[in-house]
Parts: sequence; C-alpha cells; structure tokens
Amino acid sequence: MNVRPVKQKIKAYEVTEGAGVTVHRSIGTPALRNLDPFLMLDHFSSDDPGDYIAGFPDHPHRGFITFTYMLDGHMLHKDSMGNRGDLRSGGAQWMKAASGVIHSEMPQQTNGLMRGFQLWINLPASEKMSSPGYQEFSPEAIPVIETDQATVRVLIGEYAGSRGRVEDLHTNVQYLDVALRPGKTFTQAVAGGLNGFVYVFEGDAVMSDTVLATHSFALMGEGDTVEITAGVQGARFILVAGRPINEPIVQYGPFVMNTREEIEQAFVDYRDGKLVRDKASFVSA
Repeated sequence: MNVRPVKQKIKAYEVTEGAGVTVHRSIGTPALRNLDPFLMLDHFSSDDPGDYIAGFPDHPHRGFITFTYMLDGHMLHKDSMGNRGDLRSGGAQWMKAASGVIHSEMPQQTNGLMRGFQLWINLPASEKMSSPGYQEFSPEAIPVIETDQATVRVLIGEYAGSRGRVEDLHTNVQYLDVALRPGKTFTQAVAGGLNGFVYVFEGDAVMSDTVLATHSFALMGEGDTVEITAGVQGARFILVAGRPINEPIVQYGPFVMNTREEIEQAFVDYRDGKLVRDKASFVSA
C-alpha cells in the first residue's frame, strides 16, 4: 500500500455565477486551472434565498460533461429541446453536453438550504461532437454504505462492493460522498495513474499530515491509497478521481474543445442558433 500524499492544498475561491449565485470554486481557478480530466469544481451552499433564488438561467455548453450532485434543496432542470428533470436533495445528474446543449438550472424553493456540487469532466476529442444526453438519479438510486467509521454514498465508481449508477467509459471517474465520524479514519484504494482530489465541506480532517478545514481542496500525489482522519467534530468530504485524457484543453467559458478554431466555431454556432444539433436523450432512475 502506497498512501497518496497531499500534493497541493487550495482554499476554494468565492465566485459569482449564473444570475448572481455565489459558489466556492477550487478547480478552474488561478491556483488550479484544471486537473485532467476535471475542468471545474463548484460548491454552492446558502440558506439565504437571496443568494440562490435567481438560479442559473439559460446557458450553453459544448465539449464536456457536467455532473451535479444535490446535497440539500430542490433544482429544476430544463433545456431548449424540451428535456426536463427535477433534482432533489441527495439526487444527481450526469449531463453529457457533447455537441451542444442550452439549459437552465433553477431553484424551486423560496426558503431553506440550497447546497450541492457541480463538477465539469472533459470529453476526448472523439466524443466532443457526439450526441448529448442526460442521466438523472433519485436519492433512492444512490447506494449508501454504513460502516463503523463512515457513511459513504457511492455516486460513481465502486466502494465496498457497491457501484454507482453512472458508468463513465472514457475517464473511469470515481466519486464518493463520505461522512466520517469524529476521530475515525477512512481508507480507499485509488489506482495509480488516476488524478484525484478530496474536498472537505463539513468539519475538518487530516490527510497525509495536512489539515483540511471546511472548503479545503487537496490534490492527491502519487500512490494507490487514500487515508483521511476526521477531526473532533467529524468531517464530510467528496473523494473524486479519474483517468486523464492527455489531450490539449482549449476552454472559453462554457465551451471546451481541443483547438482555438473549434472554440471559434462554437461561438459562431451559438450566435447563429446552430449550437444544438441533436436532441439529448434522457434517462432517469
């Protein structure tokens, strides 16, 4: 067993997105532009409706996947092709924007906690202009594993013999939500060759002698195992890893391609109303 050290620790930046929603961003900042295959990580959290009620009105995407995980709250998704979904607390959505989607994500509550994550995952060049699609999973579809140390929600990948519902053939993503009890240690195999990180969003923890407070992002170094110990109040974090694509990344806002020319074409297509080429499939469970 070769325990992965903390290669880089980042305090998440506060960024305004959508119609004024404040998010804590770690990947996609000056400190870490990307972590192949991951392009952006946003953590949104507020119990003040003034911070989130305006939501994320219609906006385009091309060339990558968004994975949205709702911790608390209620978010309506719809797109320009008539697809419609409803993310509830504990639910998740895998949206393959690929050749192009214009969609909105709007809170459906006027008070209470709104909290969750959105992760952008790159697509290889061969898939960037493929047909878009959605996979949406209810809280009941997410495997939950209880141990003496932790409660683990398996969103993508495998833990203790249980597999998440999303299957990612391109980057072999693993995504766990871990609620670790005070003073307990969580151990998970993360294969060599995968890029990975831990993001603490409740309490605090220690990973490889590095203290991680709330809103701390830890980039994993080389190894094959992750060990994290919770502080006296416990800790809750996401653990994410994926296989790098190792292709050029050219990004401008919501478009992520391999060349500048492809980005320019995306803007032309959006301007001319041609960004959306195919109706996205929609699968829910």
